Amino acid sequence: MNQSQNQVNKKILLAIGGGIAAYKSADLIRRLKERHFDVRVVMSQSAKEFITPLTLQALSGYPVASDLLDTAAEAAMGHIELARWADLVIVAPATANVIARINAGMADELITTTCLATEAPIIICPAMNQQMYRNQATQDNLANLAKRGVTVWGPASGSQACGEVGPGRMQEPQEIAQQVELFFAPKLLQGQSILLTAGPTQEAIDPVRYISNHSSGKMGFAIATAAIAMGANVTLVAGPVNLPTPAGINRIDVQSTQEMLNAVMLNVDSHQIFIGCAAVADYRVDKIAEDKIKKSTHDMQLALIRNPDILATVANHHPRPFTVGFAAETQDVEHYAKDKLIRKKLDMIAANDVSNPELGFNADQNALKVIWTDGQQDLPATDKQRLASQLLTLIVDRITFSQDHQQ
Repeated sequence: MNQSQNQVNKKILLAIGGGIAAYKSADLIRRLKERHFDVRVVMSQSAKEFITPLTLQALSGYPVASDLLDTAAEAAMGHIELARWADLVIVAPATANVIARINAGMADELITTTCLATEAPIIICPAMNQQMYRNQATQDNLANLAKRGVTVWGPASGSQACGEVGPGRMQEPQEIAQQVELFFAPKLLQGQSILLTAGPTQEAIDPVRYISNHSSGKMGFAIATAAIAMGANVTLVAGPVNLPTPAGINRIDVQSTQEMLNAVMLNVDSHQIFIGCAAVADYRVDKIAEDKIKKSTHDMQLALIRNPDILATVANHHPRPFTVGFAAETQDVEHYAKDKLIRKKLDMIAANDVSNPELGFNADQNALKVIWTDGQQDLPATDKQRLASQLLTLIVDRITFSQDHQQ
């Protein structure tokens, strides 16, 4: 079953609080509908000041509920019916006021009453001024809700409508929609442990300079997030990247290729799957200068030596995990990927063309050609989070196929 089939007819109840981020709800509905979710909307009275019910009705295809005591709505589908209808409730934006009222168990308006009445999981997406978010009362409310099983996504940090900068921005609709997609992902990796590398490595030249590459780590972090959503235990060995740690992941930060290899080999025996997504530096400086190298001549020569091969080391380890490599190429992608698959004795390799500026390094989208010994499959360009889920599903299929043929 592919992911889009799995989520067909999944019902999302979007509860919109009265904050400036309510304008994002229109885009969120659109992105959820693109992913084949059924979406209905409840909104607070104050949310109507930021976006009209007519807009949300046009996008969702359903009347928008906002009045707790609306007799017409109650006759058709009031708060109890909405609460029972939903497979997932998302409160976005969740203002400080809405969060406090849900935490207090209040039932005097539609959003909080629906949250009290539902048995569906509840997702809170905070959106407020940075100082309001940092206030201990808000933090206590969020902590209490988390203890009760409510999930909190975000907030993001950055510039705000009030002109201040800090945490409190609602996550972007694309990101929320991706997380909803992962929420309903089949738990194909339940009980499995995945060891994953991501990002670049940095090889020091002197105390202020280094050799590296353009890898952002986004693909590796997307795989880690998707693996958690699919039920796996994940250890992520990350090079120097500016990315937040996905919830539930054991993250190990490293700088150099040797440090990454050391971290991988310390953990490899306790994991069934290894995915080498990191863009590892192939060479390092033979002798790192103890002091900054001064610009004394027009030319400078560096003696480089080969770094250890992490993928090949894992593939030759005993007992070995199911080993998946990545190949970032600019030409003859399939040829070089197949050569790497055979030469390093991998179980699978995912190749991508990084010459396309819209895919690969630093981009939010990617496309992969996934190759194994007796087959291959193209995964067309899409966002990296969705691509990560598709890749993991292929990995599960190959492991299952191998196990069936060994019996």
